Amino acid sequence: MAERNNETPEKKAGLIRRVWRWWRRPSRLALGTLLLLGFVAGIIFWGGFNTGMEVANTEQFCISCHEMRENVYEEYMESVHYTNRSGVRATCPDCHVPHEWGPKMLRKLKASKELYAKVFGLIDTPQKFESHRLAMASNEWARMKANNSQECRNCHNFEYMDFNAQKTVAAKMHDKAITEGKTCIDCHKGIAHKLPDMREVPNGF
Repeated sequence: MAERNNETPEKKAGLIRRVWRWWRRPSRLALGTLLLLGFVAGIIFWGGFNTGMEVANTEQFCISCHEMRENVYEEYMESVHYTNRSGVRATCPDCHVPHEWGPKMLRKLKASKELYAKVFGLIDTPQKFESHRLAMASNEWARMKANNSQECRNCHNFEYMDFNAQKTVAAKMHDKAITEGKTCIDCHKGIAHKLPDMREVPNGF
């Protein structure tokens, strides 16, 4: 038993030396093994990352904190985007997260800053939420104006609108918007959420 115990450190040292030599001077088999392991690890990482992104891009995730669930979500439930005669629903990520991969990643990075408000309780009561509503709305309006209301245009597009099938006022306003180069958010603020006090809206909105 004593001899077996004495041999154990030597065997471990020998194993470490062999692994180190294999790492320093890899054979073709070793390189192939490394490439295979890297490939498998990449698939696992990408699968996990993509799954996490999909989970974070659902309505349930968006309303998992009470600040969203008890304020803007209740407003959204009263809107035509939540329930309508056709049964087509636009959920939170449909309107607030770009569909394209690059812009989506950028939006997620920017949204991570919003966790600050959650962690430090900046909007954890209806009163606090209302006091920040204008700033939050203005940031979202600016984002949507900058990307030409891309999320809106994923479903609504001037190019495919039949103005003859629209009400006279709607057709007139849409035609005017095209002429003046306006985008959806220029006219459709408050389409799904209560508007803030517009007396303090920054210039450009």
